[in-house]
Amino acid sequence: MSYLVNNPADFVDESIDGFVAANHDLVRRVPGGVVRATRTRPGEVAVVIGGGSGHYPAFAGLVGQGLAHGAAMGNVFASPSAQQIYSVAKAAASDAGVILSFGNYAGDVLNFGIAAERLNAEGITCRCLAVTDDICSGPAEDPAQRRGIAGDLMVFRALSIAAERGDSFDEVYAFGERANDLTRSFGVAFSGCTLPGASEPLFTVPAGRMGVGMGIHGEQGIEEVDLPRADELGMMLVDRLLGERPGEPGKAASPRVGVMLNGLGAVKYEELFVLYKSVSKRLEAAGLTIVNPEVGELVTSFEMAGVSLTLFWLDAEMEAVWTAAAITPAYTRSEAIATGTPRDDSDIEAAVDDSAPEASAESKADAQGMLAVIEAIHAKIDVEADGLGKLDAISGDGDHGIGMQTGASAALAAARRAVEKGCGAGSVLSRAGDAWANEAGGTSGALWGLGLRRVGECIGDAEHAKAPVVADGVAEATDAITRLGGASLGDKTLFDAMKPFADALSAEVETGKPLREAWRQAAEVSEQSAEATAKLEPKLGRAKNHSDKSVGHPDPGAISFAMIVNAIADTLDSLHEDAS
Repeated sequence: MSYLVNNPADFVDESIDGFVAANHDLVRRVPGGVVRATRTRPGEVAVVIGGGSGHYPAFAGLVGQGLAHGAAMGNVFASPSAQQIYSVAKAAASDAGVILSFGNYAGDVLNFGIAAERLNAEGITCRCLAVTDDICSGPAEDPAQRRGIAGDLMVFRALSIAAERGDSFDEVYAFGERANDLTRSFGVAFSGCTLPGASEPLFTVPAGRMGVGMGIHGEQGIEEVDLPRADELGMMLVDRLLGERPGEPGKAASPRVGVMLNGLGAVKYEELFVLYKSVSKRLEAAGLTIVNPEVGELVTSFEMAGVSLTLFWLDAEMEAVWTAAAITPAYTRSEAIATGTPRDDSDIEAAVDDSAPEASAESKADAQGMLAVIEAIHAKIDVEADGLGKLDAISGDGDHGIGMQTGASAALAAARRAVEKGCGAGSVLSRAGDAWANEAGGTSGALWGLGLRRVGECIGDAEHAKAPVVADGVAEATDAITRLGGASLGDKTLFDAMKPFADALSAEVETGKPLREAWRQAAEVSEQSAEATAKLEPKLGRAKNHSDKSVGHPDPGAISFAMIVNAIADTLDSLHEDAS
């Protein structure tokens, strides 16, 4: 739904006014839309694009050098009127004429056609080129039935580059037609969208389902299926498009493609990148070379959840179009190239070297025990993640459980790899800590990563993991967390369970107790300390802003710490013991 509306009837005009105010160096307002801030050169064909509002960056955002000379914009999801198109074209036109380009929709075909007739009658050469890239909206043998969706960009680019390089009117038009013939798009939708001022969506898609081939205004697709995984969707998009690879009979199309993965409004960039990973793999497996891929929002539909994939089949001339410079409010392609010495694989390999450091036989034997420790942590957190999340949601953001689960899973995978490679006990813990911090992120991820690494560094890879060394490692980890995390006793954090545990462990080990007995005693102290945080008001972290909600409930970080050290106590029999 839209949140920022004054009068719904004024929405489009106010949106255009704001757009121009934000981009006054590139565009100017004219009745019916916008034109470039610079005049069209004499002898240069003007390219005017357009359609309904609600699809930004299309169409106003694509006006500028290397793209359109002007854009006519109608009401939301409605064709601009012939008068609006005429006004924009008149403002953009030079003596070389105007080409009007738009998606192939009945209202657009009618209104752009009327405007073209009026311009021609006044002596301004004008023709219309409707984009027909959507393969789901008509049969391959009759492309004139097909809609124009995100592939508009490729055609607009071809027309504009041909115009800027000085081609004649007929040459520019023919070049745009060829770009249209080489462009194929396929889209899916997961939800509908709500027009400004409306209380209900324009259309809906059932939860957990996906409309295949649905248009950007909710036009019916070819089928409805269960929502797939991202990898499955990537394969579907690519395979459907490869089934319509352009080319003359007996002549294969170019193996080079411009690729655009377009989000329709609600599917944002991180999700698009997940999908693009599978798209790029599938294209490369098909023997295609990807040229300058675009991943983002180029043709949207308010907050509609959906994506489209466009392939632009490149010959040498079209590749020059696809890689040419452009400067518009929403689409920029630079001619600048990165300078400096190219990076080779050795740089990357050095940064991710995971070969096993030298380790003694004793330390390698203890590494199995360290792996058992990480397995115990993982198993405990897996069981308790939901409860930790609910506890965190009382005064925080509720992500503690899933964050701990993510970190513990990563730590376990890293510990297993380290043991397989022959690492010693210290390296197993250190690598587990690094993986935990790297994957979990956030405060708890950083603290657990730091803690495990410090214990691992103290134990090392040279000798058995003796009780005093383990206790010293826990003490060093606690000191590091104090120094870098900034917490003190009573702040209602993980530290309120960790500090009593570290002190108790050191004290018990100093009496000569075996590690497993000392650890069990310290774990009980930690559990009592964690429960006692229920009485505290938080003084650090997100919960401090909702301290009244937190009182009466223990701190989730302290609770998870106590859970973990108690789980570890059950595994310590697998470690070498020498606590003399």
